[in-house]
Amino acid sequence: MNRISLLVGLCTLIISTSCKNKKTETEEKANYAVTSPLKVDTSFTKEYVAQIQSVRNVEIRAMEKGYLQSINVDEGRYVKAGQVLFKVVPTLYEAEYLKAQAAAKEAELEMLNAKTLADSNIVSKSESAIAQAKLDEAMADMALAKLHLSMTEIKAPFDGVIDRIPLKLGSLIDEGALLTTISDNKSVYTYYNVPEREYLDYKAQGDTENLHHVGLILANGQLHKYKGIVETIEGQFDNETGNIAFRAKFPNTELLLKHGETGKVQMTIPLRNSLVIPQKATYELQDKTYVYVVDKNNVVKSRNITIKSRLPDIYIVDSGITEGDKILLEGLQSIKENDKIEYDYQDPRNVLSNLQLIKQ
Repeated sequence: MNRISLLVGLCTLIISTSCKNKKTETEEKANYAVTSPLKVDTSFTKEYVAQIQSVRNVEIRAMEKGYLQSINVDEGRYVKAGQVLFKVVPTLYEAEYLKAQAAAKEAELEMLNAKTLADSNIVSKSESAIAQAKLDEAMADMALAKLHLSMTEIKAPFDGVIDRIPLKLGSLIDEGALLTTISDNKSVYTYYNVPEREYLDYKAQGDTENLHHVGLILANGQLHKYKGIVETIEGQFDNETGNIAFRAKFPNTELLLKHGETGKVQMTIPLRNSLVIPQKATYELQDKTYVYVVDKNNVVKSRNITIKSRLPDIYIVDSGITEGDKILLEGLQSIKENDKIEYDYQDPRNVLSNLQLIKQ
């Protein structure tokens, strides 16, 4: 009797467990969440490695050969336009100027004397003309000597910051020798390269003011406090890289940014009628991105998709699926190709309402 009771109890347990397993399996099938891609207006922010350059950065070179007599500025100092930076042996050129000035005075007296004699018909008119020509030559020599003298004082062409000074006081310098570099850093240019597709997306938005404003991330990861403006785009693409160069201008009133620095330009590009899906609805295999598409018979099929842009929680899809497809939202790890499932359809607007559609 006990054996019969035990056997009945065991059968009851097996049947109960089997029923529970079937019930659990049914529940699992019913719990698969499915949604669809959705077309929305959004935007994405892309970072581009940028080279920072001063609006004006020029080399200061010696215009005369000689000895460096004085250095009137230190490296890294801010100077004003017209400020004397260097002097090159001015005594020699001062003497040459005084000599030319005296020769011009002598030629002027000879010209006046010749003119007086010619007016009295004592000498011919040609003598007066020759004297005038000698005066003109002497005046030209004096002007040239004065120019050489002025070139011994090297002045700042504009307000800016002085770079390294490679030569020391008393150095013998040749004409054209590099004395230093001066940079106008009140504003800076950033140059960065944009791929062709992103350039086309940028241009497709039209000429709106907000589109031209960009940010700048510095090398330490901090965001520059001022926004920049995209001022120009080069006229042709690089055939090797497929990129085109942009130039943005940033204010730099604190002179924080220096010529030659690097950073990353942040450019936000609006996208209209973009096809978006949640990132969690995808999986990757061999560097490719896939989704599970549920067909009309509730059978899942893997589909390779191409990603156009990535936002924090979503993907902007370029190709592979359409707005009318149904894609598996959850449970991707437990599904296999050609599995038949039961699902609950979730409105894509509700799914995306809790996701970040615009990268801040």
